[in-house]
Amino acid sequence: MIKANFMDELLDGVDVEWKTISEIFHLRNGYTPSKSKKEYWEDGTIPWFRMEDIRVNGKILNNSLQKVSKSAVKAGKLFPANSIIIATSATIGEHALITVPYLSNQRFTNLSLKEDYIEIFDINFLFYYCFLLADWCKKNTTVSSFASVDMDGFRKFEFPIPCPDNPEKSLAIQAKIVRILDDFKMLTAELTAELALELTSRKKQYNYYRDKLFTFEEGEVEWKSLGEVAKFRRGSFPQPYGKDEWYDGDGAMPFVQVVDVGEDMRLVQNTKNKISKLAQPKSVFVKEGTVIVTLQGSIGRVAITQYDCYVDRTLAIFESFLVKINKKYFAYQLQAKFAIEKDKARGSTIKTITKEEFTKFLIPIPPLTEQERIVSILDKFDALTISITEGLPREIELREKQYEYYRNMLLSFPKEEV
Repeated sequence: MIKANFMDELLDGVDVEWKTISEIFHLRNGYTPSKSKKEYWEDGTIPWFRMEDIRVNGKILNNSLQKVSKSAVKAGKLFPANSIIIATSATIGEHALITVPYLSNQRFTNLSLKEDYIEIFDINFLFYYCFLLADWCKKNTTVSSFASVDMDGFRKFEFPIPCPDNPEKSLAIQAKIVRILDDFKMLTAELTAELALELTSRKKQYNYYRDKLFTFEEGEVEWKSLGEVAKFRRGSFPQPYGKDEWYDGDGAMPFVQVVDVGEDMRLVQNTKNKISKLAQPKSVFVKEGTVIVTLQGSIGRVAITQYDCYVDRTLAIFESFLVKINKKYFAYQLQAKFAIEKDKARGSTIKTITKEEFTKFLIPIPPLTEQERIVSILDKFDALTISITEGLPREIELREKQYEYYRNMLLSFPKEEV
């Protein structure tokens, strides 16, 4: 744990000098070579960074997803290695440290240390300090049709130089801050990975017990095809999709599509779309407590509806049952059957399933008391898995906020009020 007075002890009374971005860095805008010139984009060897690189590969980058040829470089000049890119338009504040010579697109302003400051600053320290610059950028945008950073203010943003009269000591202070932040970032990543692993383990445990509960000795229970167990039909929606008159308005109702069916056998609280009163007669109304399953897209997601709704044609609706069966037991069985089908597809998603294939799914029908016992056990496992699933994002968010708090504390240098 970092003490609140850590920075006071680290600095131990040394002076702190402040320098503006324009004093420290060469600022250059990125650019996109002409797409009409094929030679710029064929057999490229020069990294050309976009926001996608940060999203995919993080904030310390030595390679790009897309490359350009030497002929695409303006005046033959690359941005030097150990420069920082920061988005000053669109996704404002996103930044990365680039450790190789490169180009970037026009969303980024490129910060390359001036010769006089290369021996004064640790570039990794500046990279971390750019998180504070990013916060400043988000709060200082120009008002126009396209958000962009106030570049006059940007150039005046200041970076600290601890102990400016002793470069060796200054770099040692910067390096210590970088080392602590690196360690803290690694610890946060490890904790996040452990939380995700815990969730995966719980899901595997749940699947194991579910499969065990659904394993019956030969002759122990009767097996019936899905077509013998239940009557089902597809949902519906007026064509073509996308017409404004099919959505919203007075009397609009929840309209369930594949995207609205969660992995926890529940619908989302609010469906992505509401179906208009005009479109409702051309869809299928489903009462609360109905079993539905997705048959396109993310195939095999099962839910028992928590509210009245209308259902799209990409889902099957189980309207009635032909045997004595617990509705929740049936839903769990459907979920398990689709898991088996996914395993047959070697872990990939099932692209499609025909009505004939679907109707032939075999469902074991034990006595109702046994069905209820199985449901009770699976509900408990399900509740535990859901609890972890819902708690995981919150826990990760808390870890990240804790990291940001200590990062900001470590980057808080004394500054005289002007």
